[in-house]
Amino acid sequence: MRRAFAILGSVVVLGVVGYAVADVYDVVPGVLTRDRPITLPTAEPTTGTGPAVTLPTADATTAPLTAAGLTAPLPTAPGLARRLTPLLADPALGGNAGVVVRDALTGRTLFQRAPDTPRMAASTQKLLTAAAVTSQSDLGRTMDTRVVQGPRPTDIVLVAAGDTMLARGRGNPTAIPGRAGLGDLAGQVAAALKRKGTTRVSLRLDLTYAAGPAYAPGWDPDDPKTGVTQGVFMIGLADQRPEVGHPSPTDPPASVARAFVSALAARGIRASTASERTWHAKAPAGATVLGSVSSAPVGDVLAQALDDSDNAMTENLCRQASVAHGGKTSFAGAAAYVVSRVKALGVDTAGVRISDCSGLTRADRVPARVVADVLTLASTGHDEPLASIVARLPVAGLTGSLSDRFDAKATRLVAGVPRAKTGTLIGSSGLAGTTVDSDGRLLSFVVIADHVPASQGTLAARDALDRFVAGLTSCGCR
Repeated sequence: MRRAFAILGSVVVLGVVGYAVADVYDVVPGVLTRDRPITLPTAEPTTGTGPAVTLPTADATTAPLTAAGLTAPLPTAPGLARRLTPLLADPALGGNAGVVVRDALTGRTLFQRAPDTPRMAASTQKLLTAAAVTSQSDLGRTMDTRVVQGPRPTDIVLVAAGDTMLARGRGNPTAIPGRAGLGDLAGQVAAALKRKGTTRVSLRLDLTYAAGPAYAPGWDPDDPKTGVTQGVFMIGLADQRPEVGHPSPTDPPASVARAFVSALAARGIRASTASERTWHAKAPAGATVLGSVSSAPVGDVLAQALDDSDNAMTENLCRQASVAHGGKTSFAGAAAYVVSRVKALGVDTAGVRISDCSGLTRADRVPARVVADVLTLASTGHDEPLASIVARLPVAGLTGSLSDRFDAKATRLVAGVPRAKTGTLIGSSGLAGTTVDSDGRLLSFVVIADHVPASQGTLAARDALDRFVAGLTSCGCR
């Protein structure tokens, strides 16, 4: 139990220290200097709710770091209620948010509101998918994109294996996106072909691995068009991942084929591309491998998907896990796999109704308590693989989907402390993760507001959630 807890606690503490040091040397914006230790004030400094957290200076290198929460005092339920209830009354949250706050070390519930009401959890639902994927998958496994010899000497087959973050040129061995490069793969293939005296080939793809529908029935048809997501495929380019306002191509495998043909041409191999109608047949069994490149480990890819809240990548990994353990490749089938695995981990899944793995379907429902139970599996050490992923959730104001959050006057002083998975759909906004309070206690929290008034909107709801988490972080609440 202590080992996984130390992972979470130490990462949170190191996040604070890392931000402090970066701020000192003007790497990131902030208020720290090298002159003296800086005290993180509470949101309401005159209330006397407990001592503030002291952030170390860049020169404070001799004091050892300890995992947060091992000896720090526990907040009380009345203290939390006094601090959090007014924050939950913010009109931007719609007046009926689902909330669970727990002691991360023990899993003890300290504060909750409507925890069992099924909610449109949006992307906080991805934490359930992470629990399912980590429960049975080898997180050190790589996705190996191969090229094999076809039935004729001039036929080659590019076999998809799940990697949708291929670099066009050389791979970067220290990166997650672009770890495997088509340029490297083309170099291997060109060398193998030239040894046989072959310089002209016909290329086709094998897209049979974990093949399934590209778009979930419950997704808004505009989501791919606006860059909220892309179709779910088992091969794609890193530089074509979707971003809001910058949609991906509708046919990522075709983009890969074109990029690979270009990479081969640069290495003296002229390739034509076979009709896409042939891409749904398996490569010949036992075919000679002409080249292979490997993705980052699955655990790193999953952490990246959560950090960026990448819907298609989450669905991709979920589908792979489902197929690997006898499940289906449909969105509903992969979602059923998630529910079955979360239940097998000991979580009561009453109220969970999901039909995808990413939370992008508006009809999906997950109670806040279920998300909290998943976080508790990680923070208490019952699920060390999941803990390793939760410890890499976005950091408030610094990374991933929280990089542009916690920058207002009421929240910026806790930037670098909370880690959380975001969740946003029209009418719903949520945060689920961990933080360290002003007494040094590591807490987990889930807050999902799925009745956000249209008059307030998403941005107002996000700001209100940031204030809620800032209030929790800056309060000893005893």
